[in-house]
Amino acid sequence: MTEKSILAYFNSPEEAEGAATKLRTLRASELSIERFSKYQGDGVTKISNPLTGSIPSLGKLTLKADFSAPDVGILAASDVSASGMSDGGQGKPTGKDILLTVVIDMEQYQQAIQVIEASGGMV
Repeated sequence: MTEKSILAYFNSPEEAEGAATKLRTLRASELSIERFSKYQGDGVTKISNPLTGSIPSLGKLTLKADFSAPDVGILAASDVSASGMSDGGQGKPTGKDILLTVVIDMEQYQQAIQVIEASGGMV
């Protein structure tokens, strides 16, 4: 029995979970859903007032990132994602930052691809 891996990208965890539910019926041996970012770290882990709290940069506050130096945080704040004003030009966020990883039997591979794409995923 030969297995094949699939990496699929989604806009939301709910879309990925919907696809994962359908993929479980195809007997996927491994399933994982993770959010990823181009910035490292978990960012702000407690709620604080941005006006009075100790926040080193806009990047740390809005991008959920941890930076090794203040200059890196300042540079990251220039990213359009930090302001929240980027919508991809279509009126809604277009970033696919949810990764669904699937290991499935080769016989169900094409059907799994169809399930992912029908659920809004990109392979």
